[in-house]
Amino acid sequence: MNNEEFKQELKKLGIELTKLQEQQLEQFYEILIEENKKINLTRITAKEEVYLKHFYDSLTIAKEIDLTKIETLCDVGTGAGFPGIVLKIVYPHLKVTLLDSLLKRVNYLNQTIIKLNLNNIKAIHIRSESYQSKFDLVTARAVANLEKLLGYTMHLVKKEKYFVAMKANITDELNIEDKIFKKYNCKIERINQFLLPKENSNRSLILIKKLK
Repeated sequence: MNNEEFKQELKKLGIELTKLQEQQLEQFYEILIEENKKINLTRITAKEEVYLKHFYDSLTIAKEIDLTKIETLCDVGTGAGFPGIVLKIVYPHLKVTLLDSLLKRVNYLNQTIIKLNLNNIKAIHIRSESYQSKFDLVTARAVANLEKLLGYTMHLVKKEKYFVAMKANITDELNIEDKIFKKYNCKIERINQFLLPKENSNRSLILIKKLK
């Protein structure tokens, strides 16, 4: 996915980038590739692949959530900063918390935040189960199976707000007993399954609402 294809596909999501945002994403790519030589952040390094499988993929959450109406966001198991840093660049009003259990990655994330001159975003070295705060939206991209994710995330979601699990194929993940959802006071609101442009790989957004 080259830059023009990226921008055209984002328009279909209702997203139009400013020049600054284009520059920040380009800089984010350069930082990612440079730091990836030092610590294992991603096996995807070709620019067109990063723009498709990391940047565009992170922004597909816009299919289910109007991020212009979200104030606080927590990205659980953010890894190299997906979707959290990408969402912060494209929706700069967001107050973003990135959680990761590996200190090397957290150090990389906080250095990247400084280099990109981003405000109201921080990376914290902690397991999500131990973190105590409440957010309008919680995300997790390719972190764990859905049942485990509920334990990692639902205590972070405000009442009547949402957790979005961003995943590939979920065929084997939806056989969860109702009592599990009752345990975490939540329910699946919608499942959006679609194909990533160009390569047509499966993607799924599972929208889960916190009930109380």
